[in-house]
Amino acid sequence: MGFKEFLKRRSLRAKDDKRTKAAELTLRESLYPICLVTILFFLWGFSYGLLDTLNKHFQNTLDINKSRSSGLQAAYFGAYPLASLGHANWILRHFGYRATFIWGLCLYGIGALVAWPCILAKSFAGFCMAIFIIGNGLGSLETAANPYITVCGPPRYAEIRINISQAFNGIGTVVAPVLGSYVFFAFDDQTALRNVQWVYLAIAIFVFILAFIFFLSVIPEITDADMAFQATETHANADDQPFWKQYRLFHAAFAQFCYTGAQIAIASYFINYVRDTQPLANDSMASQLLAGAQGGFAAGRFMGSFLMRFVRPRKVFLVFLAMCIVFIAPSITQRGWTGMSMLYVTLFFESICFPTIVALGMRGLGRHTKRGSGWIVAGVMGGAAVPPLTGVAADNHGTALAMVVPLCFFVAALSYAVCVNFVPAYRDPADAFSTTEVGLTNRHAGVDEEVGEIGVLGDEKAGKAEVES
Repeated sequence: MGFKEFLKRRSLRAKDDKRTKAAELTLRESLYPICLVTILFFLWGFSYGLLDTLNKHFQNTLDINKSRSSGLQAAYFGAYPLASLGHANWILRHFGYRATFIWGLCLYGIGALVAWPCILAKSFAGFCMAIFIIGNGLGSLETAANPYITVCGPPRYAEIRINISQAFNGIGTVVAPVLGSYVFFAFDDQTALRNVQWVYLAIAIFVFILAFIFFLSVIPEITDADMAFQATETHANADDQPFWKQYRLFHAAFAQFCYTGAQIAIASYFINYVRDTQPLANDSMASQLLAGAQGGFAAGRFMGSFLMRFVRPRKVFLVFLAMCIVFIAPSITQRGWTGMSMLYVTLFFESICFPTIVALGMRGLGRHTKRGSGWIVAGVMGGAAVPPLTGVAADNHGTALAMVVPLCFFVAALSYAVCVNFVPAYRDPADAFSTTEVGLTNRHAGVDEEVGEIGVLGDEKAGKAEVES
């Protein structure tokens, strides 16, 4: 196979009006692309966990207050709607998932490289700009990866799939604070800043290598025609309505905004909470305790995925989100290990909420799936809005009392969980996908057969098959 043929088979533009085998991928056929894309979930979990640790680190080394340090979260999550509703969503709709993955990884790598001179100059504003570029990259990855995991494989198991993949995101959030406790807080300020530089250089090298692996890999491109087929087969038929009448989608995006804002606010000020309420804890110990809390978060995703095998995902979602409200409330008035324990349990129950909102919000969107996923991911902008509010409350009234802010946003997010369980217009499309047989039998009738073998360099097999025929 010549070089031109090699590049042709790796074209980054997918034909959105053609149905492919991707609409009915079986569990076995979807295994490789899911494993590859799950690496991305670890990446942004690590980046997000690193951000929470750097929040406290920069308070120490650059002598800034809590509300100003939240500029990191504002830059990071403020970039998400720019990506999910702008450039990344455009690439997703006009080219496809693989092109969006590569674009997001390249932006991530560029942002990590820009961070190097900003850290060297001790410029907080410059580092926020680097984080903004990284946020655009990760926003691009989330715009494509969340819907891809949801639709890649049998629809019946969509919530289980995305929660298992997101569990690796949770593992990333555990690794980052542990790294921070040994690399940032265990040294003097000058050495710690140098260590931050090396961490971001290593990230840049890794993501550029991963972008090249995605270029070489042959993964299914799930088209609008595929999603319209799934919506018809499951009788959800929500895509019969114009995009602007997809009210369930916009309610899911609102819930995502409120939930994500609350989650990020708690994690961002967890170290401050421990320091303020537990005098015996230093920054390094508080960072390790954050890692433990994030470990509970990751464990919750595995536990939630297991429960969804036996209980409808919408019911698990309702219980978990309600428990977030129940357990964060005591952390406002309790102090010491008791208050911190309440936050530990809150993080455990937060675990499945984000991915389950994504999966339920995309149910039955059909040809609107790619566009709709951008709106749900844009809800991540809550992570730019709620932490600054929490930071202002923490500066004026203490970190413990500031937990009232995420509590209010959890209550607002609960409105979607209630609707998807008790309002038929929400509940029926969700349940239709939970009982469908699509992807459980390998039919592939009436599809475009010009699809190579799935995997790295998998098209070599397809090329040989064409020669033999």
